[in-house]
Amino acid sequence: MFKIWHGIPLLLFALLSIAAGAFVGVNIGTDISNLPSATDVVALLKAHQITHVRLFDADGRMLTALADTGIEVMVSVTNEEILRIGESPSVAAAWITKNIAAYVPSTNITAIAVGSEVLTSIPHAAPVLVPAMNYLHKALVASNLNYQVKVSTPQSMDVIPKPFPPSTAAFNGTWNSTIFQILQFLKNTDSYYMLNAYPYYGYIYSNGIFPIDYALFQPLSSVKEIVDPNTLLHYTSMFDAMVDATYNSISSYNFSGIPIVVTETGWPWYGGAKEPDATTQNAETFNNNLIRRVSNDSGPPSQQNIPINTYIYELFNEDKRPGPVSERNWGIFFTNGSSVYPINLGASASNNLNSSAVFCIAKPDADTKKLQNGINWACGPGQANCTAIQQGQPCYFPDTLQNHASYAFNDYYQRMHSLGGTCDFDGTATTTNSDPSYGSCRFTGSGSSNSSTGGLFPPAAMGPVSPSSEASTVQMAAAISIILSAFLLSILFDIDEFKTL
Repeated sequence: MFKIWHGIPLLLFALLSIAAGAFVGVNIGTDISNLPSATDVVALLKAHQITHVRLFDADGRMLTALADTGIEVMVSVTNEEILRIGESPSVAAAWITKNIAAYVPSTNITAIAVGSEVLTSIPHAAPVLVPAMNYLHKALVASNLNYQVKVSTPQSMDVIPKPFPPSTAAFNGTWNSTIFQILQFLKNTDSYYMLNAYPYYGYIYSNGIFPIDYALFQPLSSVKEIVDPNTLLHYTSMFDAMVDATYNSISSYNFSGIPIVVTETGWPWYGGAKEPDATTQNAETFNNNLIRRVSNDSGPPSQQNIPINTYIYELFNEDKRPGPVSERNWGIFFTNGSSVYPINLGASASNNLNSSAVFCIAKPDADTKKLQNGINWACGPGQANCTAIQQGQPCYFPDTLQNHASYAFNDYYQRMHSLGGTCDFDGTATTTNSDPSYGSCRFTGSGSSNSSTGGLFPPAAMGPVSPSSEASTVQMAAAISIILSAFLLSILFDIDEFKTL
């Protein structure tokens, strides 16, 4: 019976992920010269219906601003804090009181990331990493928060020296003891392994072994397909191979039932002279394909029933970060709220990715004076309905000319196209099949309703919940039924042993 019951945490994770839908969240870094206020950041998250965020600290202003939004929040213990917490249970308890207990339940904190890539970035702290995790967990237990808030620690792919083929991947033996303790902790607390997986680095450091299409989730020709020679499993993306390499590395320690959440992945949109692959086109391709990949609710080839919940790195460009030019250009939004490139986030993404309608939007590089003139004409003589881009209305934020122009141009185009109206606006507009709607902002012509029902966010869950719900309800009911059945079976097999667990 013991083995039956201890398989349930992974089963629960898988079934709830399938029922609610795998999520794509975002990391929010703060190494920024002109970081927007916490309320503005949260407004941006809400406008794009982003339901999961990871903070690299436990900033009180952000946690306060995130209250009553339903957004699931992962907070972080910084690398600088680990040593003190790992050496003192009282310091850990004070950290939980200050940064967790003070904000829940209003702020939906669901996880603590202890450090960032500790084993490879600050290896001298490795001896206190697991003690820090244990002390934090015990403090959560004391506060009766251990079921809501899980503790883990993000590690980079560098702890796996040879990730390909995935079937033979294994953790660096240097960290045997620490990694075993981490996995034991995750298993004992029903937590998950946090993985930072960057196909960008996997590609640029592969010396041409792998094609760039493999890193970008693009289709591969039959002669370029990546196949594990031992399992004959086909890998259509480097991202999947990295996740599977990690699952196999965990398995090599004789652990199973520990799900993986990708806490960081992304692609830089700009780089230096020696970084030719850091381009806007590649970043747009990678992140939009990533969203498609995660949204299909399947796992990697060896764990197909375990969806890959993922956080994109990152919300804004961190212009104060040291290193090569690309280090400062991973953001998907500028600090004024405009997107660096078109990207579909949140619950509206699945609708946007399959749109067959034609929309009229402003060109990203359009002249600002021409855009303003176009808005004035569309909302005036053009008779477009521009109410939605007025302050306080659903399409006002982000408050940029490009965003407002796209809405106004499109409303005019949808109304007047059949009468000869064009999508030009003095060369500042273009047509697209990608639905530009986001959050509660619905562009005219979208297949979704133009009215907002239920606010900016779906109900709080493990991931974005589809607004239309019969299928999801059936899936959730099935998941609950299976879990209850497993629970009853465990009692039936050995009720006395179950009581001792």
